[in-house]
Amino acid sequence: MITAPRAPRTVEETGLDADTLHKLIGKTLHTLGTMTPSAIAREICMPIQIVSPLIGEMQKLQLIEARGLAGADMRSELRYALGGAGVPFALEALGQSKYVGPAPVSLDAFHDQIRAQTIRHEHIARPDLEKCLNHLVLQEFLIDRLGPAVNSAKSILFYGEPGNGKTSIAEAVGTVFQDVIYLPHCIEVGGQIINFFDKTIHVPVEVPDRELSESDQGEKRVARDPRWVACRRPVILTGGELTLQMLDLMYNPVANFYEAPIHLKASGGIFIVDDFGRQQTSPQAILNRWIIPLERGYDFLALHTGKKFSVPFDQLAIFSTNISPHELADAAGLRRLYYKLNIPVPTAEDFRLIFLHECEARQIQFEEAQFERFFKRYYLDQGNAPAGHHPKYILDFISSVCSYRGSELRLDDELLEGAWQNLHIV
Repeated sequence: MITAPRAPRTVEETGLDADTLHKLIGKTLHTLGTMTPSAIAREICMPIQIVSPLIGEMQKLQLIEARGLAGADMRSELRYALGGAGVPFALEALGQSKYVGPAPVSLDAFHDQIRAQTIRHEHIARPDLEKCLNHLVLQEFLIDRLGPAVNSAKSILFYGEPGNGKTSIAEAVGTVFQDVIYLPHCIEVGGQIINFFDKTIHVPVEVPDRELSESDQGEKRVARDPRWVACRRPVILTGGELTLQMLDLMYNPVANFYEAPIHLKASGGIFIVDDFGRQQTSPQAILNRWIIPLERGYDFLALHTGKKFSVPFDQLAIFSTNISPHELADAAGLRRLYYKLNIPVPTAEDFRLIFLHECEARQIQFEEAQFERFFKRYYLDQGNAPAGHHPKYILDFISSVCSYRGSELRLDDELLEGAWQNLHIV
């Protein structure tokens, strides 16, 4: 089990300086108004044991002032708001960066956590792989070759004719990993904030707060650092829209903070480049950009200030293409793609099974003799190679025709001929 980052007990243990946290509290109060210490702690994802002393320091500096109890209960907390000197302090902080939210983690802490939860440590057994692929019809030899590639957590190239499951296999592989990992809301580098956690990509999971420890004062505290989110290993799919710019930090000149590049958000997970070779950027240029990450396990990024720093490149990178590998890149570029798996066209029996499964999914009666006539006429007699996506397209077409006509969903020779004409361009 991967250990969660432990909650800091002092400002020093946060990896941040007090001024950074003062500014974050000031911006939070300016944005949200009067708040209690516990509300501030929840907003910036910091333990109350750290937030309370920071509030005391800011009160001494006349940046904030108490506004009375939050309720009539004597155990209620005091509420705080920006004081006279606090408003210009917060406005100056907002001018430097408009980021308001969870406190960042340090770059060193990010390196340490990604290293501790590396995808290379999660072993995938054959039954696990078979389970995640059981909705696909695949030949046994392909699973045998795929297993070592997935366990290596190195780069993989899927290539072959279009429509035979390359993308489906890549996405299914993403579901085989079961570890819960911890990803930060954001990272601090050189005084700059890099937003990392992305709700459209990262899937949080509930992890019970079982780990409790006692402080020197005998007070119990939750061991997990709230700046980190428990997540499934991320699976990121990108396609023809991928550009080299997407692999660099994205600076927002209005908000004055950064968005982490797409491959960094895949840390600890799976990064899939679909339709490789169909991007506006040449595949050779993309591979050249990733020579160091793919070989050495780290990448270099740069702030607009010119500061360069390294980040871990810890992910299973999967490239999927229907272009011949030799047309994608030179030998040096292809060498960076460690495993190369040809995804073959389905055999006649495999095609039959795919067609049968698609019929069952739609509750369409499958007739063996009718299927054999169809397969012989349009594939064997005409020399057309079957493709894994054909059954779905054929049956989707038939479903649409039957729905339009208001007729019973069924297979017949006329509907199959119409579906084939819709699928196959002469």
